[in-house]
Amino acid sequence: MGLFSFLKNAGAKVLTKKNAKTVKTPEVIELENEILRKQKLILLNGVVESLSIPVKNLSLDYDDEVVTVYGTAQSQTDKEKIILALGNVSGVAAVDDRLSIVKKAKKEKASEMYTVQKGDSLSKIAKAHYGDARKYKRIFEANKPMLKDPNMIYPGQVLRIPALDA
Repeated sequence: MGLFSFLKNAGAKVLTKKNAKTVKTPEVIELENEILRKQKLILLNGVVESLSIPVKNLSLDYDDEVVTVYGTAQSQTDKEKIILALGNVSGVAAVDDRLSIVKKAKKEKASEMYTVQKGDSLSKIAKAHYGDARKYKRIFEANKPMLKDPNMIYPGQVLRIPALDA
């Protein structure tokens, strides 16, 4: 028994990247899919972290284009922002909300969710929902930090439309 030394670049060319790519056993495919799922979870966690919204025991799962989000948010507003940030990621078809709220300090109404249509602007949306186009700033503020510019919305994006008395 002992260690035998060989020239690593001599011999049969079996362990090449090209050969490794051609071997797609069910086990390899399963491993690749699990690695891709974990990479997506890391990126989705980054989306939530970029909001700088504290969430106790944040946990995400991603399966078949559905993100399931667990944890405890401080308010209804924080909860909605987290759901919207995750839902407005390309490749996410739905968000399964399993977030709870610490305690509602006041009776906080849930916001209406609105999907941006072609030709929409925040002022047009404000006019439709509040009857006053000048209230677009309320929608913009309600969707920060997801929105960074009130003129930068796109069709298909989902926005929070908070109740006026909230």
